[in-house]
Amino acid sequence: MPVLHPRTASTEAPATYNQPSRKGKKAWRKNVDITEVTKGLDELNEEIIKGGVIAERTSDELFTLDTVGDTSIPKRFPQHTSKPLKADEIIAARNSAVPAVPMRKRPGDKTSDGIIPTKRTRREYVTVKELSRLRKVADGHHESTVEITDASYDPWAVVPEPAASDVVQDKRDDKKKAPKSFAQEPISLLASGKTISAVPKPAGGHSYNPKFEDYEARYIEECNKAVEAEKKRLAGEEAERIKAEAASRSAAEADAAEARAELSEWEEDSEWEGFQSDGEELRQTVKKLKRKTKADRNRIQRRKDEERRLKHEAKTKLRKEQLERIKQIAQEVAERDQALALAKAEESDSSMASNDEVLRRKQLGKLKLPERDIELVLPDELQESLRLLKPEGNLLKDRYRSLLVRGKMESRKKISFKKQAKTTITEKWSYKDFKI
Repeated sequence: MPVLHPRTASTEAPATYNQPSRKGKKAWRKNVDITEVTKGLDELNEEIIKGGVIAERTSDELFTLDTVGDTSIPKRFPQHTSKPLKADEIIAARNSAVPAVPMRKRPGDKTSDGIIPTKRTRREYVTVKELSRLRKVADGHHESTVEITDASYDPWAVVPEPAASDVVQDKRDDKKKAPKSFAQEPISLLASGKTISAVPKPAGGHSYNPKFEDYEARYIEECNKAVEAEKKRLAGEEAERIKAEAASRSAAEADAAEARAELSEWEEDSEWEGFQSDGEELRQTVKKLKRKTKADRNRIQRRKDEERRLKHEAKTKLRKEQLERIKQIAQEVAERDQALALAKAEESDSSMASNDEVLRRKQLGKLKLPERDIELVLPDELQESLRLLKPEGNLLKDRYRSLLVRGKMESRKKISFKKQAKTTITEKWSYKDFKI
């Protein structure tokens, strides 16, 4: 039997962990795979040794363009190079049996241009009726015979010509005739009745290099017009604001009156019963303890009905006053808008005239005359030469406005689309055109 000895522990210190840390930069660089980098560097060194980097060299150094061809091929294969192609022979031949391909587009058998051909009478044969007529003529039977009679007048006598009448009668339909005003002279729209020229002569302020006095006068005039237009616009806005305030005020008053009327409906007794003395209050309290009779209830009901009727009449009267006020305000606003529009039209019309004259009519036809553009160059935009000059205005618009002012034509608006004529497409049934 073996002898058991007790275990004896080591008296030395325990061994430490000798493996270094794998989290530092040194361990990270050690485990990096750089095979691709080294391979690329090797290839780059080989290209440098052979003559340079291919990516940096030009195309002329890498490639050559062969425009001559190999001269040894015709010598080695004479049977193939000396014989031309069949296509070249056909093209080179002058009288080729193969027709040339036409350049124009050829329509197919089932395609058409969509136009139905008109029916034409066939004239390559003689009808039965014409054949019978020709046979009768050949036999001497004519449909109409000419009877020879002696002349009862002198064919060589001079016949007097009828006198031409000065009055020319128009035999056309009245609907197709031109109106009577077509032959009348147009009436100018100017208040003075003068006939202005088709192309009015511009004043001195319209020049590209005007005088200082003319330009200053025209500049001040246009500024005054702009200021007046702005004042009218501000006045219109103020009137609109006053109108809105009045409407809101009237609406608030109507709401307050209605609220007061609703509040008074809930009161049992009239307002006059509140003005009572102390003794009356005591007597009233004593009366309240008593039971109401049928007469008392009828009296109270009649009083309530009368109060309700008076309140309804007051509401109706208030509504009528509000409606009248609204109509009056609307009429005032319409008159003011009409006055503003009239003043604006007079301004535009007077500025449209050649000499700033007042126009007699504000419009000719259903539409008003178009407004004229302001052809004014600011002082800092004046140029010293024609090369730097920017043209102002539009000749087409000026000519159109001139025609309207002179009464040659009426204002028209652009029609975006017009009604197209209705067309019907029919298909001809050719298989029905047969005879037995």
